Amino acid sequence: MQSNLSSYSSSYGRLELHVCFKVKYCHPIFRISLIADRCRQIFFQVAERYGIVIKEIGFSKDHVHLIIQLNPSISLTQAAKLLKGTSGKKLLEEFHYLKRRYFWGSGLWSPAIYFDSLGREPEKMRNYVRNQNLS
Repeated sequence: MQSNLSSYSSSYGRLELHVCFKVKYCHPIFRISLIADRCRQIFFQVAERYGIVIKEIGFSKDHVHLIIQLNPSISLTQAAKLLKGTSGKKLLEEFHYLKRRYFWGSGLWSPAIYFDSLGREPEKMRNYVRNQNLS
């Protein structure tokens, strides 16, 4: 068995995913390092509170890639809602100009979620996420 498997109350395994969240209208808000840094902080706060493990995080100009490990009791949809909902609300509250300039009263994140299982050899995907650039 693989050494990176986790034991839960009634299960044993690894639910590790590559997920990507895109900013609505593709606005390049993460070129501003203060916004990307604050988003990173919020994601880690939410993850700690709800038992989501963020293994890697990488920002591009208008989207974020994450490698997350979920407890089987939380679904991908629930995790995405917690991460996107909390970060979107806080970022638009803390950076008022974002809402006025880019989002015209709407939310920060596109409703779409990209996801893929990491499979048995996750290191290649971790490197991809780790090496995101803001170009």
